[in-house]
Parts: sequence; structure tokens; C-alpha cells
Amino acid sequence: MSAAKRSLKKQVLLLFVFVLFLTIASPAIAHKVKTEGVVGATLHVEPNDNPRAGEPAKTWFALTRKGGKVIPLAECNCQLAVYAEPHSASEPPLIEPPLQAVSVERFQGIPGTEITFPRPGAYQLQLSGKPKDGKSFQPFELKFPVTVAVGSATNNNVQESQTVQNVNQSVTEERTQGVPFWAIALSVLLAVGVFFGVLRMVKKREGG
Repeated sequence: MSAAKRSLKKQVLLLFVFVLFLTIASPAIAHKVKTEGVVGATLHVEPNDNPRAGEPAKTWFALTRKGGKVIPLAECNCQLAVYAEPHSASEPPLIEPPLQAVSVERFQGIPGTEITFPRPGAYQLQLSGKPKDGKSFQPFELKFPVTVAVGSATNNNVQESQTVQNVNQSVTEERTQGVPFWAIALSVLLAVGVFFGVLRMVKKREGG
């Protein structure tokens, strides 16, 4: 194999490894960032921004002004609304979890909460807020899309439903199988006897 071919093979291999690394690493670093005016926020939902239905998920917003200065919850009248997607503008929130000040990594006192998404699927988290002093920053409304995976609670519900279905099916089969063969045969014989008895009476009347 020539040196040029070996070099090309090595470059292709390195490119493949790099793409594979990005594919694996992207879920862990793909925090959602939204901005409005001079206010921005980075959303993080545990675990690894992949919440699961029926399982409490710690959620926090790295809320900052332009330039990176943190906006703590103590300086913001913030509210959080959770909508199941799709939803209309007039539709009320599915959940309105209360916010509390949390300290995560280098962020101190930022808005955080715990959310239990009821079902897997698409959701929208809407964080809105106003400055408590009325002038530090402009009111904002930031919307974050979130996809919720199937969780253990959902799996348990499915398993319970399947168990109930299997039990009902077994009971039905047992009831069907519980009828003795002799009873079925006797019923058939009685029906045949009644049929021929009626047929004989009809023939006698016609002959008479």
C-alpha cells in the first residue's frame, strides 16, 4: 500500500472517530439556550437533558443578563409554565411548578424546580419574569422545547394493564374450559331428541 493511500485511510479513520465522538457527546452538552432582549437562559433537565415520564426531574435555568451576569431568583418575579405539545395560545398550562433558588455549578440562587412529566412526548417549558426592582432588565418570556422519554412508571402501567388483560383472558378461558364434556354432549342429545320428537308429532298430524 502506498504512503498516500495509508495517509488517506488514516484521515478517514480520524474523521469517523471525530463524528462518532460528536454523536455520543452531543446529548450531554446540548443544553437549550434561549434569549430575549438582554436576558438569556440555559435550561438543564436531569438526567442529561433526557427526562423520563413519571420520574421527578430536577430542572434549573441559568438566567443571565447580556454579558453573563447572573440574575438570581431573588431579583426576579419568575414563573414557570409547562405545556403539552401541541397547545393553543388560550390553553391553560398543564403544570405550574413553583420555583425556588438553587445553586448549581458556578450559578448561585438561580431559578430551579422539580418536574414530573405525566406522559412521554413533546412539551414546552415557558419561563417568564419581571425585575423585582422594576428596572434591572426588561420583562421576558423564554420558551424551551423538551422531549420526554418513556419512564419506569409508564412501563409499570403498561405491564399492569397487560397483567390485568392476561388475568381476564385466563378467567374467560377457564370458564369456557370448565364446562364438562358430558354436559355438552347431553345438551346436544336433548336438542336432537326434541327435534325428532317435534318432527314425529308433525308427521302424525299430517297422517291423521
